Amino acid sequence: MTLADQRRRQVEHDAARAEHHQQRPGLLAPRRSPEELKALAEEASERLADATADEVLAWVAETFGYRTAVACSMADAVLPDVVARHLPWVDTLFLDTGYHFAETVGTRDAVESTMQLTVVDVTPKRTVAEQDAEFGKDLFSRDPGLCCQMRKVEPLAETLADYEVWVTGVRREDSWLRAGTPLVEWDEKNSMVKVNPLAAWTFDELLAYAAEHDVVINPLLNDGYPSIGCEPCTRRVEPGEDPRAGRWAGLDKSECGLHG
Repeated sequence: MTLADQRRRQVEHDAARAEHHQQRPGLLAPRRSPEELKALAEEASERLADATADEVLAWVAETFGYRTAVACSMADAVLPDVVARHLPWVDTLFLDTGYHFAETVGTRDAVESTMQLTVVDVTPKRTVAEQDAEFGKDLFSRDPGLCCQMRKVEPLAETLADYEVWVTGVRREDSWLRAGTPLVEWDEKNSMVKVNPLAAWTFDELLAYAAEHDVVINPLLNDGYPSIGCEPCTRRVEPGEDPRAGRWAGLDKSECGLHG
């Protein structure tokens, strides 16, 4: 493909996204109450307990439409690709913490440029420099819980208030804490429906899907990082280790707080 072809494809891609967003207001159904959403979650959690990812997402598309948000860490774009097959140009939330690997930022840019998605950068109230000035440099090494709270949990909660359901890439094999993850659940903290369509997938199945469908993946996945977070808090995982062993290694912490 010539450079001119690439530029033309990019222009067409961006124009399609813009056209969708002009039409989106007319695609949004009236907001439902937390009580209504909780009832939907509880009914679907039982009915779809053994469903495939496509079956779960077909229900999401029919029930919530574009009041759906996808949470994507940009370790790979498998989850948003699966969702976009049912909801093209779905909002895909990227927590721009200010501490990401360069490869993660590059994956985010590739996803936005090539896929039928709308990447929404979710940013903290404070820049890294402002946080350092107020709380001291490298807060992540002294109080990682507070750092995650300010740079991930609070910004995401504020952004999710605009949606009725959020779709995550949590998988049961990630860690023992996630072993019982349901496909559909009620998120009490955010008063919305939470869907984990890939919960039953293995890491090998995720990579196989990416290869089969030519989905963008973060190059770090093939460099010893099966779970990718902020650069200062993530190390390579040794063979046989838990996939999340490289997250907050050496600290009494295994989750950022986004999922409970």
